[in-house]
Amino acid sequence: MTTQTAAAGAVTGRDRQARSAAYAAFAVQGLCFATLVGRVNQLRDAHHMTDDQINILVLCVPIIAGVGSAVAAPLMGRFGSGPVLRVAQPLVCLSVLAVGLTGHANLPLYILIALFGLAVGAVDASMNAQAVRAERAYGVSILTGFHALWSAAAGLGAVWAWAANEYVFHDSLTKSLAVGFAIPAVLGIAVSAATGNRLYRRAEEAASVAADAMKSAAKLVPWRPVLIIGIAMACFYIADSMLSNFGTLFFDKDLHSKSVAPLGLAAYQVMMVASRAVADFGVRRFGATLVVRVGTVVGALGLLLVVAAQNAPMAIAGFAVTGLGLCVVAPISFSAAGKVDASGLGIAVARVNIFNYVGFVVGAVIVLIVQPMSSYQTSYAVPAVLAVVIIALARGFEPADAEGAPAPVAAERPVA
Repeated sequence: MTTQTAAAGAVTGRDRQARSAAYAAFAVQGLCFATLVGRVNQLRDAHHMTDDQINILVLCVPIIAGVGSAVAAPLMGRFGSGPVLRVAQPLVCLSVLAVGLTGHANLPLYILIALFGLAVGAVDASMNAQAVRAERAYGVSILTGFHALWSAAAGLGAVWAWAANEYVFHDSLTKSLAVGFAIPAVLGIAVSAATGNRLYRRAEEAASVAADAMKSAAKLVPWRPVLIIGIAMACFYIADSMLSNFGTLFFDKDLHSKSVAPLGLAAYQVMMVASRAVADFGVRRFGATLVVRVGTVVGALGLLLVVAAQNAPMAIAGFAVTGLGLCVVAPISFSAAGKVDASGLGIAVARVNIFNYVGFVVGAVIVLIVQPMSSYQTSYAVPAVLAVVIIALARGFEPADAEGAPAPVAAERPVA
């Protein structure tokens, strides 16, 4: 079983402060993301778009987010993940706020969705780097806790998306989108501003290293475990992309249950919270491999339930079971990536994060191919089958046992 060790008393008040600030960042990200994707079908209606047009727009988000993550990587190396997160997260919130104000105009929507994607990519990379740094300080598995908070906030965002449209602003779709997006966005900006200065700083993440040492560190991080972890994570994000980004369209078009469409996403996220809240304890007790395999089997059963669903309640139950099982894959992936990068420079984490967007893009492409020929519902059979890949690669989630960790990079000491 892979374990992490930390010197007794190594966790400081500063570590606790940075950990709580990272929790806040995950919560803001989950809230804003779900607020937007929970109303994709209503954005389609407000902007008079076809299903094909909204599907392509959704596909563009992870592609642009991948660019945002790639741009963020060198900035994180130079300034640290904290400053990148402090700039990028308010941009996510502002773009969500502005999307709600676009009315029926499509060009501003396209521009703002692009900004949203760029900022989301930068936030995903930087907040996970902060979480990995905290896990290093604590010396035990705590990363799924960050993702549990993301899911909790996302669940609230999805419920708010449903309530805002059904009960608060049901008389006007334009007003519902504007105010429904504004409240979570403003809350997110306030939380980000209040907690951002508590994040880990560049000097606290890794010692300053010379350029040649940075290159050596990149060579020392082995690609094989990164690819194993990354492929498994991509398979998870294929399912996550299809459930999160296209779930409301599935309920609307296939089940003719437009009014409860956001509740599928809410159930998915709520069960993620339940599972991620205890997953760290499972990893410590039984190891990452077993937790990933059991979770993936449960998630696959949930996806099959979605494929077989005859009505909205059955589909919501399928979303819930899928979230309960598959949710462990992403946080354990980032934790495993941190273990193969002993330098603390976040190189392996940045590489694995790329597969996040690979999965989102592939998931969107699967929908674009399958849905016109059959239905949104049929497309969920694909990630159910891909669960076999995650199970087969689960041993790679304990890379220290499988590969050994690379030697740490020698730090260049600052001149006194």
